[in-house]
Amino acid sequence: MENLPPEALTEIAAYFQALSEPTRLQILNLLRQEERNVGELAQLCGFTAANISRHLTMLTKHGLVARESRGTSAYYRIADESVYELCDLVCGKIARQLQQAAQKHQVFSPSE
Repeated sequence: MENLPPEALTEIAAYFQALSEPTRLQILNLLRQEERNVGELAQLCGFTAANISRHLTMLTKHGLVARESRGTSAYYRIADESVYELCDLVCGKIARQLQQAAQKHQVFSPSE
């Protein structure tokens, strides 16, 4: 990110904003397995199709998913596999933080 103009930083922030919503992360996780249509995603996520469509629009706008029309349905798939590397990196960091917090808690808890 060194020496990037403010406009580029704004685009980067918007990309991370697309990843900052739990439902969108759930959608990305489901699409990791296979492509799906809005109805399938809505059923699996437990939300309305309209809600899932709004999330898919955001993910498509930022190039994370791709849309393909087939007959009367639209199917979504991952467009940028590198998002999983980023998420795995972040998940690993959070797991380490939680492990460290648990270890600290254990030090201060009385032994049984």
